[in-house]
Amino acid sequence: MKYYSLNHNAPKVSFQEAVIQGLASDKGLYFPETITPINADFFETIENLSNEEISFEAIAQFVGDEIPTTILKEIIADTLCFDFPVVEVEKDIYSLELFHGPTMAFKDVGARFMSRCLGYFNKDNKESKNTVLVATSGDTGGAVASGFLGVKGVEVIILYPSGKVSDIQERQLTTLGQNITALEVDGVFDDCQDMVKKAFLDSNLKDKNLTSANSINIARWLPQMFYFFLAYKELKKHNKPLIFSCPSGNFGNICAGIIAKKLGLPIEHFVASTNINDTVPRFLENGIYEPRASKATISNAMDVGNPSNFIRIQEMYHNDLEKFEKDFSSYTFSDEETLEAMKAIYKTSGYIAEPHGAVGYLGLKKELANHEDAIGIFLETAHPIKFLDTVEPALNIKLPIPSQIESVLNKEKVSVKIKTYQDLKEFLIH
Repeated sequence: MKYYSLNHNAPKVSFQEAVIQGLASDKGLYFPETITPINADFFETIENLSNEEISFEAIAQFVGDEIPTTILKEIIADTLCFDFPVVEVEKDIYSLELFHGPTMAFKDVGARFMSRCLGYFNKDNKESKNTVLVATSGDTGGAVASGFLGVKGVEVIILYPSGKVSDIQERQLTTLGQNITALEVDGVFDDCQDMVKKAFLDSNLKDKNLTSANSINIARWLPQMFYFFLAYKELKKHNKPLIFSCPSGNFGNICAGIIAKKLGLPIEHFVASTNINDTVPRFLENGIYEPRASKATISNAMDVGNPSNFIRIQEMYHNDLEKFEKDFSSYTFSDEETLEAMKAIYKTSGYIAEPHGAVGYLGLKKELANHEDAIGIFLETAHPIKFLDTVEPALNIKLPIPSQIESVLNKEKVSVKIKTYQDLKEFLIH
């Protein structure tokens, strides 16, 4: 499998090169040269397969022969070492819970897969190190820190916006030590992401072997399709069309879902549910893609004004807006609407949704009005405990502390404060 840059001005590369480089030399995101649909027989008998077997079938063509089959299967088994329950919230509406991993966020899947791929590629490299440079608006940092902790030959540097991630999220990325360093940026997530992209293209930093673990990296992004396959396996028995609603910030999850559909997974429709950072909903209304500076909300992991992965989605539809809109809708919701949804879900079903899941639920409810006799699935991307300052007062409850979270609460936060790209550059050089 070869990967090409979506800016179309850089050489094609292998899976290994795309993982290690993260971003192409022309600033473009990498995209697979081909997407070959899986044989229809696979979907007809999917309920008889293990999660590991399903996921191997989904991703094998994108890795090719660059990781031996036995090793790739081990990486997948290690990635999927926790559950992905589909929980009925109300009639024909389900929550796909993606928060049962070590950092209690969906990004554990991509981070674990990527770290193990990079570890395999580095196995014989005794001299140089790779530096994973990543920006986070919330959960990416903790998942990457956990996934890469102790991986030989890899240093991890995480940029996060000061005061704009929850206390638990901050502790998950600032308390581990070892090969993990947290840089606390005086700014918003978009500032962090801009710094990371600039560093990749800085010729003075070439000897640092920089790569990214954001969803711009194919090894972080592609395995996110696994859970669409696993949800289909669970819900196939109902024999109804499936609508997936993804709380969307950088659009990695929904982009991976569309890859799954291109592989043949029977998904009727996707909903990109956003908070007031509404670049994509506006694009669907007027056909103009106009990023704006991000605004802070209670669903902070979605506070993204210029979602990186949207260009990949456009590529899959050949920039044909009419075809795209048949498969895809996008709606925007305020913090007030999000809080009301959290309360309504809890009141009617006793289900505790955190702000991102509640946004996904709202978008799903809106879209289901257009699809009779469909089943709706919204992604619950993080455990409610990670947003306890919002969830507890909104629902008037006290959340028990899971063991994964308890382990970081009493550890000391260690971060390095920076303001500008020059600060980042000097840190990387020294």
